Amino acid sequence: MTLSLSQVTGSNFAYQHLPFDRFLDDAAELGREQLELWGIAPHLHVPQIGDAEARAIRRRAETRGLAIRCLTPEQVMYPVNLASPVTWLRARSVALFRRAAELCAELGAGLLLLTPGRGFEDEPVEAARRRSVDAVGEITAYAATLGVTCVLEALQRVESNLVNDSRALAAMIDEVGAPNLGAVLDTVAMAVAGESVDDYFDALGDRVRHVHLIDGRPAGHLAWGDGSLPLASYVESLGRRGYTGHLTFELFGDGTYAFEPRPAVERCLSGVRAALSPPARP
Repeated sequence: MTLSLSQVTGSNFAYQHLPFDRFLDDAAELGREQLELWGIAPHLHVPQIGDAEARAIRRRAETRGLAIRCLTPEQVMYPVNLASPVTWLRARSVALFRRAAELCAELGAGLLLLTPGRGFEDEPVEAARRRSVDAVGEITAYAATLGVTCVLEALQRVESNLVNDSRALAAMIDEVGAPNLGAVLDTVAMAVAGESVDDYFDALGDRVRHVHLIDGRPAGHLAWGDGSLPLASYVESLGRRGYTGHLTFELFGDGTYAFEPRPAVERCLSGVRAALSPPARP
């Protein structure tokens, strides 16, 4: 089995300094059909946006032939932490994701992306892990009532001290025990952990329901070709493992992609297109 270019979403990562409609226009012109929306101000700040505004965003996408696949609220740079030992911060973080699940329903997005958070560095890891499991369990239970599936992403060690590789990710998903909770394979987090696509599928199987396909050295969240990761090999491995979900370019880099994001997106699409093309016969 091979992947299809139609599995690649359009996403507003790197578009935060441009109008939202500019992102939608680019996504449509570049032939995307599905979107992953980064929930960040000013495009889609979860605490600010109302139901009617979310439905209006959905209509703006649909008029361009686009459907919203996934909502990824900003949760690393923002003060959001599902495992925080600070009670008010953890409670507000859970509330934000419950609200994000409601917005998913209004947007028509079937997936809500979560990350595990982190505890204090000087406290027992198990205490923070328990808080994270409880919070993810509460969010997924609420999302289920709205018909929304959640996907949990492992993070780099500098971002989280709880879930940094596929085995830890599988263990937390098992512990939460929610049928509507799957996994995200992020190629940078994967590479930083010294893992492969096969490691993820060996640990998680068909629970891998979303992919962030990005270059790095191994970190960096770079556009295709700006790093050293074997992205073409990852694409081949995803196809070989029968992956049928979507893939997103999560472009951050050093911030300069945001000056003019479309060329970076075009390079990523060209990279996938080349990886999917059979080699020419001699």
